[in-house]
Amino acid sequence: MIKWCSIFCFYSILSFAQSHPNILIIHVDDLGYHDLSIHGSKTYHTPHIDKLATQSVSFTEAYANYPRCVPSRFSLMTGSYPIQNGNVPDAGFQIKNIAVNKNFIKSFNKLGYQTAYFGKWHLGDEQSLLDFGFQFSFGAGKAGSPISFFYPFNVFKGKGKNKKKPIPDIDDISNQGDYLTDVMTNQTLNYLYERDLSKPFMLMLSYYAVHQPLEAKQEDVERNSLEIDTIDFGNQPEFIKEGTGRTKMRQDNPTYAAMVENLDKNVGKIIVHLQSSGILENTIIVFSSDHGGLSNDGYNKRKLATSNFPLRAGKGWLYEGGIKVPLFIKWQNQFKPRIENKSIVTLMDIFPTLLELTAQVDLNVDGKSMAPVLYSKKKWQNRSIYWHSDKARPKNTGDTKSSAIRRGKYKLIHWFESNRVELYNLKKDPIESINLANQKPKLKLDLLTELNTWKSKMEQ
Repeated sequence: MIKWCSIFCFYSILSFAQSHPNILIIHVDDLGYHDLSIHGSKTYHTPHIDKLATQSVSFTEAYANYPRCVPSRFSLMTGSYPIQNGNVPDAGFQIKNIAVNKNFIKSFNKLGYQTAYFGKWHLGDEQSLLDFGFQFSFGAGKAGSPISFFYPFNVFKGKGKNKKKPIPDIDDISNQGDYLTDVMTNQTLNYLYERDLSKPFMLMLSYYAVHQPLEAKQEDVERNSLEIDTIDFGNQPEFIKEGTGRTKMRQDNPTYAAMVENLDKNVGKIIVHLQSSGILENTIIVFSSDHGGLSNDGYNKRKLATSNFPLRAGKGWLYEGGIKVPLFIKWQNQFKPRIENKSIVTLMDIFPTLLELTAQVDLNVDGKSMAPVLYSKKKWQNRSIYWHSDKARPKNTGDTKSSAIRRGKYKLIHWFESNRVELYNLKKDPIESINLANQKPKLKLDLLTELNTWKSKMEQ
């Protein structure tokens, strides 16, 4: 009797693991939409990410909910707009303020998933991540970027005083010559090798790449330097004036190119492991970035990482260069690979989607499940989404306080302190060069009213 029960229990557990898909979220820091060769970059070579994109539902109208790290990540992890009681959470969030019944990670725990987080958290300390529900974490905490990408990772190697937070765990398991992105991948692979095979996993790998400091392996920098020297940028200027500073117009930084290409190789390693271990088919893979690339400075001139051209501006801005992100979602034999160029989606839609796909559960948050879009049952081309950026950084990224709405093909940006309005038809003018505010006064008023109504609701 005991023997039959043991066999039955074993196959029941195995059946659960097979019937519930594994989930892998690869989230990149500061990666611009055009930082991938599949999206038109002639400088950065990303064959592994490109291949993943061709095997996925690849969104061309995907957005971050904020053009900076903390609020964008808050929105991703909570499925909510990053404005609470009128304020944008730019220094983490209080776990106690997130209702247990609206917590995605704890919902996955209840389903029997193993939940793990690797890399940049930036929403609090290590304990906050565990309080949030993750059963395991590595290399996560308050740090918004590494002190160094080379071992020892928590030792400042530059001039002046370092103010960055250390990354926990990382130096203890690393050696001389190690590179941070490689270490994060290897630790993720170790977890996948050692996990409980009777349970599905929900794993988030949040790379510190390709955020500053701009540091890469010397041989990769030298190779990219030679390649960039052969690129003809034509009459494209190196910079143009934008806001209180400049926008970089060329992808000509060999160190950043090397960082992007190292990231691509590491993404390839993860995919190869899933395939060789026989779990690729039953794993949902989500690839995204938290906002646009660092292409702008302000009053303080700085070394800029990349260019988001032909999109306008970059990190910190509500122009497309600051908020448009790559988003690929793959589930083999479930989602038909294709380019989804009509539906408007955001990062806060990711977890509502994953929870519906695995448990048919709706936590009733601001984000929406993309399941109907992924299964080709609906298009979201007329959706309205909103932004409110009140933590501008005119010294560092050149932007000033603004709010925005996109509804259908139109996008309106309101600089509320100066009451300046810009209106663009993104289908005809994706580079946001033709301001239609004076030509379409009725549409301008309609969108501005809708935006302000949303902001009023967020302030309650």
